[in-house]
Amino acid sequence: MHRISPIPLTVQAFADFGDVVEASPEKMFSINKGTTKRFHDLASIDVEREGGRPMVNIFRGTPYPFPLTIRMMENHPLGSQFFMPLDPFDYLVAVAEAKSTVMPEDVLVFSCSHKQGVNFKPGVWHHPLLVLAEQQDFLVIDRAGEGVNLVEQDLASPIMVDLDENNPQGRLEPRPRQ
Repeated sequence: MHRISPIPLTVQAFADFGDVVEASPEKMFSINKGTTKRFHDLASIDVEREGGRPMVNIFRGTPYPFPLTIRMMENHPLGSQFFMPLDPFDYLVAVAEAKSTVMPEDVLVFSCSHKQGVNFKPGVWHHPLLVLAEQQDFLVIDRAGEGVNLVEQDLASPIMVDLDENNPQGRLEPRPRQ
């Protein structure tokens, strides 16, 4: 069994897999006579292959059993997939580069703040929602339309995700939104 520790989600570390979506000062300008701060053009939504269109959803995730073990990955070859947490809880994202198959040694796990979203590029391997709270909602923008846009693959061997050893349940503590 492979073991992996999460690394912090940053724009640079995640660049090969897609976009990190956050209220970054570099992307901000004022609108509406100064009453609103707009954080502009934060993700490259790509859903038009084979006549696709954007679809807005809310996904409600629940945690996997602990210890957290990754046994499969999925990808969406025809479109990007955007996730923004709606609840004040941190979460994890497991990813691997877009290629025909994924091996356990290809997988990275990111620790994400509740103030960060992610947008996976088309074809990027990722694990379904990895929430750490009892329940967590995400705003999701992905592709609707004809064509096969879901590929799932079981891993050759499972990956155990090493979480905070000071927390015996292996869960990050939910923290309130600031």
